[in-house]
Amino acid sequence: MIPAAPTPMQQATPPSWQSLWRQAVRDPRELLALLGLQALAAGQSETAATQFPLRVPRGFIARMRHGDPLDPLLRQVLPVLDEERIVPGFALDAVGDGAARSGHGVIQKYDGRALLIATGSCAVNCRYCFRRHYPYAEDTATVDGWREAVALVAADPSVHEVILSGGDPLSLADHKLAELTDALRGIPHIRRLRIHTRLPIVLPERVDAGLLAWLRSLPWPVAVVVHANHAHEFDASVDAALAALRAAGVTLLNQAVLLRGVNDSVAALAALCERGFAAGVLPYYLHQLDRVAGAAHFEIDDATALALHAALSARLPGYLVPRLVREIPGQPGKTPLAQAVATGAG
Repeated sequence: MIPAAPTPMQQATPPSWQSLWRQAVRDPRELLALLGLQALAAGQSETAATQFPLRVPRGFIARMRHGDPLDPLLRQVLPVLDEERIVPGFALDAVGDGAARSGHGVIQKYDGRALLIATGSCAVNCRYCFRRHYPYAEDTATVDGWREAVALVAADPSVHEVILSGGDPLSLADHKLAELTDALRGIPHIRRLRIHTRLPIVLPERVDAGLLAWLRSLPWPVAVVVHANHAHEFDASVDAALAALRAAGVTLLNQAVLLRGVNDSVAALAALCERGFAAGVLPYYLHQLDRVAGAAHFEIDDATALALHAALSARLPGYLVPRLVREIPGQPGKTPLAQAVATGAG
């Protein structure tokens, strides 16, 4: 017997991205239990989890391999004892954000661009995050309805690109994003908008009708730089979110961080670049780790990083090979790692 089709009232309404955000796992013990890894609980750092709390959406956890303590997605989010080590050269502000601050929530490091710290909120707290110690409570551009940030951009005709960062700017509600872009519309020297976000990867439900309508309404070309470090971060829901973003007219790029135990092999890097491109995302940057306190256990030495990148370049066509770079405070742009090593910079 064929069951009757459900009536509209019987069909489940998909949960909103906000509700999925609220359901994120915040307890390392719960995360390990979900993955059948309770035995690892003794090796976790309560201090690290207190200082930089765990947060990971359940949909992202579903992409982790059950029972695998070396899963590359798990390694990115699980607080561990190594984070407590004090390592020379690893600092609270690894990339010079403080020195580049030009106003409340506004960072200007490079000519022609102004970066707005839109929020301190993220859907996932990555353990290697270079802003894990950033004073978000004191410094976000949303304070006072974006007025100071907009005024700074308006007063500087050399700024042609506004970059939304954070935290994750797409953690803001659509009306807050529209509040900013409505204020920017009257500034004639703005030519493009860039958004750095991990949400389409870790919480693809954020790419909903409201967000897409906002993107379509914008008067500038828009680049969305997503952040995936491993091919396993992509699934059908992520593919759908990225396809919707492309259909809204945005250019999609991916930036990744070279991480020990996550993607430190040619096979892993090649799979990431190819899987991202299959989802419509062009590889952009592969960052050598920013030396932020608490992340030293992720670091790969420069010689190994250069060798991996050379092997990747030999394996893939050029358009699938991201630029291997290091961010050096005070430099006018991201520095190719080969150049940084050759000159002894950074």
